Amino acid sequence: MQIILYLSVALIAIAFFVLVIYLSKTLKSLQVTLTSVSNTLTGLEKQLNGVTTETTLLLQKTNALAEDIQLKAESLNSVVDAVKDVGTTVSKFNGTLQNITNSVDQQVEESKEKISQIIQWSNIFLELKDKWQARKQAKNELNSKERERVRAH
Repeated sequence: MQIILYLSVALIAIAFFVLVIYLSKTLKSLQVTLTSVSNTLTGLEKQLNGVTTETTLLLQKTNALAEDIQLKAESLNSVVDAVKDVGTTVSKFNGTLQNITNSVDQQVEESKEKISQIIQWSNIFLELKDKWQARKQAKNELNSKERERVRAH
């Protein structure tokens, strides 16, 4: 009777150890995924910094151009039309930047959902695997008990 109790405790300890191992593997896999996402976000941040720098340079050039046009506007009416075109271009460029920002935000949100789904599926898989191992182990224990009973007779 005590042997069964000791075997049960040992079996529980082994099952817990296996669970901890698989949980550790899952967490390491999640860490790799999150590191990849972090690297992706870092890359996007660098790209946005580059776009910001280019935008700043473009705005500086636009400001210099606007000053030059303002000086010449008194003598040339055609220059005023050119300023309007520059304003339209800057507006379109700002719209393009907004579209890029929205696209980046959307990609980040989609990644969050995918990671969440991966974690959920991993948990389901681990639960099924644990149940399958428990059934297999229970079957092995029954076979062992039957062999002992046959040997005892």
